[in-house]
Amino acid sequence: MNETEAINNQKKKDLRNNIIVITLSVVLVAVVILFFIQRKEHNVIINEIKADKDAIQFQLTEIAAGYDSLSTENDTINEQLFIAQAKVRDLLIEVEQTKKVSYKKISGYQKQVTTLRGIMRDFVVQIDSLNEINKELRAENLEVKEQYKQVEQKNEKLNKEKQNLQQNLQRASMLEVRELFAEPLNQRSKTTRFAKKTAKIKIYFVLSANVTTKRGAKNIYARIMRPDQLLMSKSENNLFRFEDLKIQYSAMREVIYEGKELPVAIYWDNSNEPKLMPGQYTINLFADGNEIGETTFTIK
Repeated sequence: MNETEAINNQKKKDLRNNIIVITLSVVLVAVVILFFIQRKEHNVIINEIKADKDAIQFQLTEIAAGYDSLSTENDTINEQLFIAQAKVRDLLIEVEQTKKVSYKKISGYQKQVTTLRGIMRDFVVQIDSLNEINKELRAENLEVKEQYKQVEQKNEKLNKEKQNLQQNLQRASMLEVRELFAEPLNQRSKTTRFAKKTAKIKIYFVLSANVTTKRGAKNIYARIMRPDQLLMSKSENNLFRFEDLKIQYSAMREVIYEGKELPVAIYWDNSNEPKLMPGQYTINLFADGNEIGETTFTIK
């Protein structure tokens, strides 16, 4: 091989080496460019997944707040709400603690969020319906209470009217007396004004006519009070009923009352008693448990 051929062969060799170098350089540049493109795309995907994760966390936080705002008096729904709230909290914790997130996981989380949101909407509808029913029931209850109050007031009014009527009837049926007076009498049944000569005390009155008073036998009781405010009575057993009490009387007389005027006289016999003291004496009359008259007289 001569020198010219050797030079040509060397040139060909150098050219081939240069082509290889250039080709490798181009390939290297292409690989580097592809690496950066893929890296950029990967970062975009990571950011999108992170944004989706943040959005899911935000939605779960909103749902949790929505559950906290729900309120009802229904025990069954409250129990279901508690279970649903627990699921939301558990999923929120899981999403927050997950470091490696994929599109598959994000898609699964989004489906669960959609389901939980739908469940919450159902609760809202149920609770709104129950609240509306409770509102109507409360309104009906208030109406019933008002009606009951009105009935009670009406009954109370009727009872008062009945009580007033009974009192009026009772007052109307009470015996009344007129021309009531008392006078001291001496041994000859003549009026006297002297204590030492008084042998009897005559109490006279007229029972007025009253068609509403029960007819038949009636006891008229007289209480004679001395000037020193001591009751004159012949026995501690001389008792009659007055205002749920048993009190002593001085003298008593039974009469037959037929609803017409009836003159009556009751006597106190002092012939076997100590002499009366001077002063003013008070006489009170009672019948049917009521006080029906009062009068006084004075002796010297």
